[in-house]
Amino acid sequence: MTRLRLAWTAALLGAAGVAQAAEPLAVCMAENNPPLSYTVSSELRGLDVRVAQAIADELGRPLKLVPFESKYEAESTLSHEVNALLSSGVCALASGFPLLAGDLGAPSRPTARVPDYPGAKRPPLRPWVPLGTLVPSRAYHAVALGLLVREAARESATLAQPGDARIGVVAGTMAGTAVTLFRNGKLRPQIVGLSRNEDALEALESGRIDATLAALDRYDAWRLAHPASTLRRAAYVHPLRINIGLVAREDAPDVRAAADRVIERALANGDLQRWSTAAGTTWVVPGDPQVGRAIGLPDLMAE
Repeated sequence: MTRLRLAWTAALLGAAGVAQAAEPLAVCMAENNPPLSYTVSSELRGLDVRVAQAIADELGRPLKLVPFESKYEAESTLSHEVNALLSSGVCALASGFPLLAGDLGAPSRPTARVPDYPGAKRPPLRPWVPLGTLVPSRAYHAVALGLLVREAARESATLAQPGDARIGVVAGTMAGTAVTLFRNGKLRPQIVGLSRNEDALEALESGRIDATLAALDRYDAWRLAHPASTLRRAAYVHPLRINIGLVAREDAPDVRAAADRVIERALANGDLQRWSTAAGTTWVVPGDPQVGRAIGLPDLMAE
């Protein structure tokens, strides 16, 4: 009888171990952040999906993708919303996170509500979630600003030598500020001001302007949405970089360690570049330090 009871207990423990090993790795990612993560017919696609799958494979667990939509409301920030998703147990990792010191570490407020995600309650019914400490993975991508043009003859253009290009600028943006302040206003005679509700890439495609400085991810998103577009990258890329990585709570070291192993390996063997190409992403190598400080005017005025 004792032997039978021990065998039964061992079987139960074994079954529990299998169930635990099969627990999905839930990764939250923005549903409208192309080319890193975006939905097509309710299916998430993009570079972040490939990175998340590699992390799940590293852990020997199935992958569960959780799309979310950030509202950027006055009472919340992306950091707070992601923290709430992680702290409420909706996911163990969140991808596509800018690695800036001010958005990591201990939260700047004690609680926050989760953003929209499948299965979330209506906003007034969502509880305030106690927030934890956010810790980043290694960076797997970086945001960079590149000069975009419409005509092949302008592909060699730089900010220092733009030719006669009319350069579209949206005031108050990082790209607009970088162009306006370049070499103490050298480009101002060529600048075409665009309003905040205008899309610089639309203006470029239509021929209203000849060039504009924009995030290369934004350019990739444009190409995904407009496969027949004639827009192209010019030679110039601004030196500013903002690293992109995943984040987890401080109390999830195993998941974060697995993410670091996957990213370090993919950086070393070229997988990240291959995954990026397959996802339609212009891959920018992450730089050091891994976590950056707040962006200031000296960063935008750098050459």
